[in-house]
Amino acid sequence: MTDPIRHLAEAGRLDRFYVDGAWREGAGAERVAVVSPASETVIAQIALGTEADVAHAVAAARRAFPAWSRTAPAERAALLDRVHGLVIARLEAFAQALSAEMGAPITYAREAQVPLAAAHIRVARDLLATFPFLSRRGTTAIAREAIGVCGLITPWNWPLYQITAKVAPALAAGCTVVLKPSELSPLSALLFAEVMDEAGCPAGVFNLVNGTGPVVGEGLSTHPEVDMISITGSTRAGVLVAQAAAPTVKRVAQELGGKSPNVVLPDADLARCIPLGIAAAMRNLGQSCSAPTRMLVPRARLAEVEALARTTVAGFVVGDPRHEATTHGAIANRAQYDRIQRMIAIGIEEGAKLVAGGTGRPDGLTTGLYARPTVFSEVRRDMAIAQEEIFGPVLAILPYDGVEEAVEIANDTIYGLGAHVQGTDMVQVRAVAGRIRAGQVHLNVPAWDPEAPFGGYKRSGNGREYGREGLEEYLETKAILGYYD
Repeated sequence: MTDPIRHLAEAGRLDRFYVDGAWREGAGAERVAVVSPASETVIAQIALGTEADVAHAVAAARRAFPAWSRTAPAERAALLDRVHGLVIARLEAFAQALSAEMGAPITYAREAQVPLAAAHIRVARDLLATFPFLSRRGTTAIAREAIGVCGLITPWNWPLYQITAKVAPALAAGCTVVLKPSELSPLSALLFAEVMDEAGCPAGVFNLVNGTGPVVGEGLSTHPEVDMISITGSTRAGVLVAQAAAPTVKRVAQELGGKSPNVVLPDADLARCIPLGIAAAMRNLGQSCSAPTRMLVPRARLAEVEALARTTVAGFVVGDPRHEATTHGAIANRAQYDRIQRMIAIGIEEGAKLVAGGTGRPDGLTTGLYARPTVFSEVRRDMAIAQEEIFGPVLAILPYDGVEEAVEIANDTIYGLGAHVQGTDMVQVRAVAGRIRAGQVHLNVPAWDPEAPFGGYKRSGNGREYGREGLEEYLETKAILGYYD
């Protein structure tokens, strides 16, 4: 499949939804354009779902739930194994779709976006071999049972990765699902629905309805036959979903915004940790909720950090995401591009020191949603660029005068999703990590761990994804007393 968009068009997928084991036309006629951020041209038109489409998908999931929830874990693992194999086999098609729909550099899509998404499927599959769905506590049995029909709402910044992080553990738990991917990057989701179909997923177990948040997202959130909503998105979107879900008292798991700190301790190896920290902050062009976009450094070493930051950013290659030499492609959509430009301008107006980048496109790029990787220094904690989630390639360097102040600054936002700590004294590194109010803390830039639970404190959300905790999110707990042999 050399051209996944052409394939989807010729197969008739763009104007259909995957419901009850088949590709079906929706109830409405509304379409939305999918725009390439690299060229700012329309590359596809997809159908938008209606409340009727949501109702059909939920009804299919509800019908499928009794049988699917009673399947043996080995049977569910076998399905996930087939799905995993097909995603790996179609890595190039997924990578091409991701690069086209949200501007990811093709090399990054191949080496990160798709393989990391596949890892979530593998982890859920492997957990089924040992997970204790029934355990004993004396004469009481503890049963962990599938919660039911789950509405899964995924974002545009890591399209496939967030789909697999929700779909795989939900199916492993025995739930049935209705997926609403972002209408801004829906092509990889349609390819994933093809994978589910080819893998032999039973009818109604997996359903996909494209559409907007106010229609399809709200339709899932309010539907009385949906038992759980899992959303990854902005804090604002998470609040709206929780409010809509409240009358039916359904479970709501939210992975929302972040403004993650990277605490560089006085004994840190700057030559190592500063380039890695900047790369982490600007990974996926900073369009990651856990990106460490606040770098806290000792005031006495600020000049060293600025020099390293300037050199690191100069090595980035911003350009056409189709080119293998590109390290940073285009911002995923116009609204986000405009916000990034506005926030960079605000940083300059606030008096932060511009170390690299700035407003506008990089030199030589006249079209496309290309932003300049930007580093500010001498940032105060009360500045907008230190408090607001920008969701772009913008790093704020904040100086501190002692470790106590560093911890205080690290916790001084409404968010608590991720954090990083750098240093050579591991006793101090671990102590600082223990004081940061965040759901996941990285010490000295470790390797990614797909089994490490991920989720937020404060307004970064609730619930956990990935690994065992991600599977448990989709389970109810039942106590059965008098469970004698």
